[in-house]
Amino acid sequence: MISPTTKQAFDNAPAPSTEFGRPLKGWRLKAYTIIFEADTKAGRLFDLGLMVAVLLSLVLVMLESVASFRLAHAAWLSWAEYAFTALFTLEYVLRLVCVRRPLSYASSFFGIVDLLAVLPIYLAFFFPELYALVDVRVLRLLRVFRILKLNAYVAAYLSLGRALRASSKKILVFLSAVLMIVLIMGTVMYVVEGPENGFSSIPVSVYWAISTVTTVGFGDITPKTDLGRFIASLMMLLGWGVLAVPTGIMTAEMAAQRMGEAPAPTTRTCHACLREGLQADSHFCRHCGAPLPEYQRD
Repeated sequence: MISPTTKQAFDNAPAPSTEFGRPLKGWRLKAYTIIFEADTKAGRLFDLGLMVAVLLSLVLVMLESVASFRLAHAAWLSWAEYAFTALFTLEYVLRLVCVRRPLSYASSFFGIVDLLAVLPIYLAFFFPELYALVDVRVLRLLRVFRILKLNAYVAAYLSLGRALRASSKKILVFLSAVLMIVLIMGTVMYVVEGPENGFSSIPVSVYWAISTVTTVGFGDITPKTDLGRFIASLMMLLGWGVLAVPTGIMTAEMAAQRMGEAPAPTTRTCHACLREGLQADSHFCRHCGAPLPEYQRD
């Protein structure tokens, strides 16, 4: 619970009308809490129902791809798909209506996924071959982290994301070095083996070098000379190092993240910038500074 002083400050805070749009209130605020947050009973029921609908619609698409089943049940399959499309369309419209900045949500990752969940059906009226794209709805199952309140997994996911961002430059430098190595070794193998042994060009030789260093080794191209086999052996041993170095970089960054680990996040979202994972005792968004309403949870 927030103190009366803090509540009064929140009530008297100027509404960020220009930057964030109209303040949420009334039914829009209630709808926002149910649709976007999963820390209340209504929010969990909504998200669980949505996940069931997504799974059923995916099963429907897979069954419809079976010719014998489609011919036997064409009528009810069509009506069921129309019903799911209407449901997801209504849900998408509600998400746009109850946020302050609908364009901000529409251009976000989940906003685009929600749009793609219904768009193929409407496009299928003009381009029937696009109907199979409704399988993109499976991406909506990513919300399972919010639905089941797996805060430990959400925290681990966020920690992994921070570690990836922190180590991205180091990994990029390492991958650049690996790229230079495979270019050089591919050129060397083209000179050593030559077209008569399958290394018909430098691009083909570079392809062989990449498959060897990554320890994939399809075997479609193999060295025949002793020198070529020696070089291939060195590259295979190098492949173990290629796998180990990024792992070490990520491990170091994740250890550093764990040292300064923050409290487990919630599904609380900012009504202004739509960022998720705000702490339960926060009064202002740490991303945009907008005041937050009282946190609702069970």
